Amino acid sequence: MRLKNYYTKGIVEVGCDEAGRGCYAGPVYAAAVILDPKRRNTALNDSKKLTKKTRDELRLWIEKNALDWAVGVVSAKEIDEINILNASFLAMHRAIDRLQVDFDHLLIDGNRFTPYNFVPHTCIIKGDGKFKSIAAASILAKTHRDEYMQQIAEDYPHYDWQNNQGYGTLNHRNALNEFGVCEHHRTSFNLFRK
Repeated sequence: MRLKNYYTKGIVEVGCDEAGRGCYAGPVYAAAVILDPKRRNTALNDSKKLTKKTRDELRLWIEKNALDWAVGVVSAKEIDEINILNASFLAMHRAIDRLQVDFDHLLIDGNRFTPYNFVPHTCIIKGDGKFKSIAAASILAKTHRDEYMQQIAEDYPHYDWQNNQGYGTLNHRNALNEFGVCEHHRTSFNLFRK
């Protein structure tokens, strides 16, 4: 299915998506992207459907060609304090806060969102596979988060974050049982489930 260029023609739309919501460790990242309608890229798609190489190439294209883009981050500690759903919304708000270009409407991946100021928004389930601006946001959120997880993996190599990005893989769970949690783990999550 080809992704749509816009939800409403003739207005400035921001696509928003997050990455890392289901992880055991690390922050949740979100991105907000305003694509330039004059610049098209048919490769844009849900980040989960793309190879790492394609995601990295598209990240460079988006950051160079979008009218505006920004990334927001909420730490593991904050996630534990406010829960992952609220943290995902907060990460989106932080990304939107950093945009410099005026906009009219927010396109949110998912089925819920905490309203941002008085800006109208539309929640779209699996929106990252339906609208290019949300797909672009999913790519930025994913690539920026993966880059950060690679960095902190150097200090905690036994958790295998360089390969699992903080998700609860068998290697990660085995390391938790052997080494326990560290400062980057989300202790509000059920990390030691069978």
